[in-house]
Amino acid sequence: MKVVMTLLVRDEEDILHQNILYHLEQGVDFFIVTDNLSTDSSPDIIKKFESQGLAYLINESDDTYSQAVWVTKMAQLAKIKFEADWVINNDADEFWWPSDKNIKTALAKIPEIYQVVSARRHNFVPNLKATVFSEMIVRYLNSKNHLGQSLPNKVCHRGLKDVQVNQGNHGLSWPPNISVYPEQIFEIFHFPIRTYAQFENKIAKGGAAYERNKQLPTSEGITWRKLYAEWQQGNLPSYFERETMTDKEIECGLQTGELVCDSRLRDYIESHNITGMFR
Repeated sequence: MKVVMTLLVRDEEDILHQNILYHLEQGVDFFIVTDNLSTDSSPDIIKKFESQGLAYLINESDDTYSQAVWVTKMAQLAKIKFEADWVINNDADEFWWPSDKNIKTALAKIPEIYQVVSARRHNFVPNLKATVFSEMIVRYLNSKNHLGQSLPNKVCHRGLKDVQVNQGNHGLSWPPNISVYPEQIFEIFHFPIRTYAQFENKIAKGGAAYERNKQLPTSEGITWRKLYAEWQQGNLPSYFERETMTDKEIECGLQTGELVCDSRLRDYIESHNITGMFR
């Protein structure tokens, strides 16, 4: 069985190397990565894995964040060109955690009648003292997006040559009436805010790209658009401060049950010596 992961990246050098190494350890066989105008070392990281026969790099120069189009292209390539049995459409700040031995083992047990597996996502609290993202070990019990809405699940799917992925990269728009496995066999550890510089860069560039895309309705990317408006008004630092927590606030959240301590990813990365440094 072959598991292929797709990634759409832009300036993700602080987390991309570890993401790929982690998912390789977890049984992912191959990566299709679209780099969209990165100005950091992200392309070099991808090229390293490409030179090892572990990745296929697509360079996308259109600055409109046409995520659904680009991820759909990768998902279809995964089946047509790379003969994927399962496809995971991932983001660089997301780490899939299986309930079984590893990702491949978990997917191998899915009965053939099911084509999609849904996974719940957990947002981790930014830790300004952390030197790497994996040192963040406190997360929300019930995660919400930047608008205060429940964080939507994501899905992985069997290799399908005509599959279509939604904008947002959370679900499929084709094929219709697809059968979803009823059990939760994955969790996704999500690190959307790691440093202010990383967060501002993401919002400023992504928000501007959404504004340039006249093919998408304004309802698409609404979270990003609202944060971009905050950035334009000079309010993003205040938002960032609200998202970070003091030690006292974290302690209170742990006591009330709003937050939980979850060191599984950190412990796995340390025990498997998955370094985040790219050389």
